[in-house]
Amino acid sequence: MIKNVHGNTVDFLGEAIIAGRYAVGASLPAEPLLCESLGVSRTVIREAVKSLAAKGLIFTGPKVGTRVLPEDQWNWFDPDVIAWLTRRGLTPEFLRDLQELRAVIEPAAIGLAAQRATPADIVEIENAYAGMVKAVDHGGDYVASDLRFHAGLLRASHNRMMAHMSKALNALLRTSFEISTARQNAPRASLPLHRAVLDAVIAQNPAKAEKAIRVLIDGAHQDIEHVLSTQK
Repeated sequence: MIKNVHGNTVDFLGEAIIAGRYAVGASLPAEPLLCESLGVSRTVIREAVKSLAAKGLIFTGPKVGTRVLPEDQWNWFDPDVIAWLTRRGLTPEFLRDLQELRAVIEPAAIGLAAQRATPADIVEIENAYAGMVKAVDHGGDYVASDLRFHAGLLRASHNRMMAHMSKALNALLRTSFEISTARQNAPRASLPLHRAVLDAVIAQNPAKAEKAIRVLIDGAHQDIEHVLSTQK
C-alpha cells in the first residue's frame, strides 16, 4: 500500500524510535528541525506526533514536550509497531511473548469453538482452509488464508472479547506466519495440523481441539526458530 505524506512521516519517526535512534526519555527534535529534515509542514509533523502518541511510542504534554516512552508502553498490537519491530529484527523475547500469548489465547478459544461453532462458522473456516490448500498446490497468498482460518476459529468461540482479540492478534500473527511459512515445505506440512484442529471443532470435541491447536502452535514455533537460525 502506498502511504501518503502523513503515513510516511509516521513511518519514518516510528521506525527511528523503535530502532533506538531516539533514547527513552529523550525529546524528539523541535518541529522546525523535523519540518526541514523531512520536507513536510508543521501540520504533518503535529499529526504524526498525535499518531505516535496513540501508539504509545511518545508522550506529549505541557512543559515536558515530546518524550520517547519505554517499550512496555508501546501498543504491541498495532500493525505499524509490529512492522517497525520486524524491521529492527525480532528478538528472542518478542518471539517468546508471542508464543506464550498464542498458547494462552488460542487453545481456550478453540475449545469454546468446539462447543459453540455454528454451521456458518464451519463454512467460513472450511473456506479458509481450502484457500490454504489452493495456495500450497497452485500458488497464492497462503498467509492471508492462514490468518482467515485462525480468525474464524476465534470468532467461532462466540466470546466477544476473544473474537475481538482476532483483530488485535492479526498483526502479530501475520509476522509469525510470514516467518514460519518461509521454511521450505512448511505450509504443506502444516495443512494436516490445521485439518486436525478443524476436524476436532466439527466433531465438537474441545479436548481434542485444544490439543490439536497446541501441536500446531508448537510446530509453527519450531519453523520460526529454524528460519531465524539460518539467517544468522
